[in-house]
Amino acid sequence: MLSCNTIKQGKECIFMKKNGCGYNGGNCHTVVDNCDNCSNIEVFSQGNYCRVYAEPAIKWNAGFCNMATNNNGNGNESEEKSRKINPLKASKRSMR
Repeated sequence: MLSCNTIKQGKECIFMKKNGCGYNGGNCHTVVDNCDNCSNIEVFSQGNYCRVYAEPAIKWNAGFCNMATNNNGNGNESEEKSRKINPLKASKRSMR
């Protein structure tokens, strides 16, 4: 694997090709506000970047990032599930 020579100097990167960064746009993108306090953030002189995703904003477009460790709406929170009620059984219960 080649190491990044654009932003993350010396860091191994799956997007690096012989002619430079092969990611869409030619470089990684900085983290977004939703990524605050996530343990996957790496600090470089050019800014803060995610060590998992090259463009973290795309992951948050769906409402959560599945790799987020900061519980900032990452889908790991317990959600209250609504119960489906059978109308026939409900009517029988109300008759009792």
